[in-house]
Amino acid sequence: MFRRTATLAAAIALAVPSVANAWGQTGHRVIGEIAQEHISGKTRAEIELILGEEDLAQASTWADEERSNPDTFWQREAGPYHYVTVPEGQAYSEVGAPEEGDALSALARFTQTVRDPNASREEKALALKFIVHIVGDVHQPLHAGNGEDRGGNDVKVRWFGDETNLHSVWDSRLIDSRNLSYSEYARWLGRDIDPSETIAWWTADPQVWIVESTAIRDLIYPASTDANPSLGYAYQYEHLGTAETRLQQGGIRLAAYLDWVLAK
Repeated sequence: MFRRTATLAAAIALAVPSVANAWGQTGHRVIGEIAQEHISGKTRAEIELILGEEDLAQASTWADEERSNPDTFWQREAGPYHYVTVPEGQAYSEVGAPEEGDALSALARFTQTVRDPNASREEKALALKFIVHIVGDVHQPLHAGNGEDRGGNDVKVRWFGDETNLHSVWDSRLIDSRNLSYSEYARWLGRDIDPSETIAWWTADPQVWIVESTAIRDLIYPASTDANPSLGYAYQYEHLGTAETRLQQGGIRLAAYLDWVLAK
């Protein structure tokens, strides 16, 4: 079994009910690939009717790749759909979505589109790809931001000597330290998911995912009070297992959510 850090267990046990890209391409594709192995046969067929030969790993990064699209939707509307804001000490159920929307309100909207018999295939494809991406985003702890530092983007750190920020560390630098392709990583992590974990993690309720991410978020900020703390092997040892568990959970939850959405 992969190392499970005490951080994750403690975070979830203590849990009670803008930012940049989440996970980077590798993380999103790992989540998509794990989900692809856990969706039902009916869900797989429904997805193929919408996306053709494009699988979930391919679809997972599309919502980030379109950020440079000059269309008004991408430049003025879609930005907030990648994250939620939950101030420390509060729950998402208390604060809800802002007027411009967020990942959870967008997830509900795109779910309605996928289920709408009158929606075009093009509309359903956009909605489905965004669903795949949002589920991954919400499992990145800093995409349940505290509203104070743009999901860790304003927290400057040095990662093995390189100037960066905490959000970037969690987006990609932690998991890229494995030096694996997304398919290798997905196979590695997928083999490590015990059937009992699949059962325990199988939930299509995004409120659960947000509670977990918020609790973990509050435990991953550098302990150092330095203005630009140096993070390296000790931080990697403490938190890489948590990041990998979130990738595994994201894949299982994406499968659960898609089975739920496409069962209608």
